[in-house]
Amino acid sequence: MKRRTMLRVALLAVIALSAGLLAVGWLQAPEDATASAAEQMDRPFEQREPVAGDRAGATVVTTDPPGANDGTAAIVAFAPDGRPLYHNDTYGNYFDVDPDPEDSRSVLYVAGSRYDSCPSDVAARAEESFEDGCAKVVVERANLTTGETERLHTAVTDWDIWHDVDRVGDEELLVADIAEDRAFVLNLTTDEREWTWNAEEDYDRDDSGGGPGDWTHINDVEALEDGRVMVSLRNHDRVAFVEPGEGVDRDWTLGAEDAYDTLYEQHNPDYIPEERGGPAVVVADSENNRVVEYQRDDSEWSRSWEWSDDRLQWPRDADRLPNDHTLVTDSQGNRVLELDEDDEVVWEVSVPTPYEAERLGTGDESAGGWSKAAIEGETGEYAGGGDDEMESKTGLAWVVAFLAGPAVNGVLYVAPAWMTVSDVAVAGALAASAVALLLLELRWSRFGVHSVRRRL
Repeated sequence: MKRRTMLRVALLAVIALSAGLLAVGWLQAPEDATASAAEQMDRPFEQREPVAGDRAGATVVTTDPPGANDGTAAIVAFAPDGRPLYHNDTYGNYFDVDPDPEDSRSVLYVAGSRYDSCPSDVAARAEESFEDGCAKVVVERANLTTGETERLHTAVTDWDIWHDVDRVGDEELLVADIAEDRAFVLNLTTDEREWTWNAEEDYDRDDSGGGPGDWTHINDVEALEDGRVMVSLRNHDRVAFVEPGEGVDRDWTLGAEDAYDTLYEQHNPDYIPEERGGPAVVVADSENNRVVEYQRDDSEWSRSWEWSDDRLQWPRDADRLPNDHTLVTDSQGNRVLELDEDDEVVWEVSVPTPYEAERLGTGDESAGGWSKAAIEGETGEYAGGGDDEMESKTGLAWVVAFLAGPAVNGVLYVAPAWMTVSDVAVAGALAASAVALLLLELRWSRFGVHSVRRRL
């Protein structure tokens, strides 16, 4: 009996301690700037309170929560002084957002909602019928100052929302069609595709990528000045360069299937051209829980920069700004942060499951940024730079490395937004202890019943 009592006390102590730690984590979680922004949008702008720190330029963020329903996800903008500038939560998920045009307070974004059973009004817009669920995709342009929104295009897919749409002409959009494993140029006037690249033209479905229904998970496209299209194939762990009419230039491919040391299910690569210290690519190396840059030297890619801290978990966007800073969306760390040229965090805002962030006035994504090689004087005629105050951040990077990977990121994706990797570990300890105590009590209770029967 003494041994049973000791086990009970030990397990109850673990349960109590774990519950206490989770309560502290919940109470100490940063205030959700997105929710705070939403609460103030009915006030005149001059009466709104800051929900983020000061930055030189408005910051726009999209969010992609798990299993989102309308009203859960949002596109939100913070003014340079941190006050809420814009908020919209009409759709279930928001993905790419770009300034449109670059030097304005209007943005182009792609968003949508998923349905387990395709509604009749949504299905009516589809080019084909869907027996199961579907996704409604919208491309819209919003004026962040006036709040006016213009619908540019509506599409219906059989399972997922386009992740990236870039304007490549007055009436042309370059689309990353995740549902159909392709990239194409859409003419908004004719509603027709002017150019299409299908991934199966260059890759074998049986030899690479994910399973049926999510083969490439193409999540980003970028039109380069030389006419090529850079494509992020997440499930292939690679960034490909497509020559229209010719297909993939395999000598330029960054990454390879399951070559996780290079890229592991990446998001949102940005190309930096030679005139700004490239060719280089800044990319959110998501499942490796880091942001990286690769420099092309002697017809090969080599890693020229890497950053992570003890909190960074499943980043999905990294933009190099003209002042040499890097704007990062930390999807499972539930924050957007800015690193200075010395890789110190100088600004951050709490946002649940952010997908992409843009700093207005700096160009589209990394359009005005320089490569790390140029910043550090190793290549190019460098003309960037800018100082800022620094805030140091230290931590247990080895813990993050140990817990890295899709399993933990998957758990964090569906966990409450306030939970960190440590909270997930504590919750696991609590659950394991509770189950162990329950099983032991049942076992002891059964033996007790048997003992009584034997005495009778």
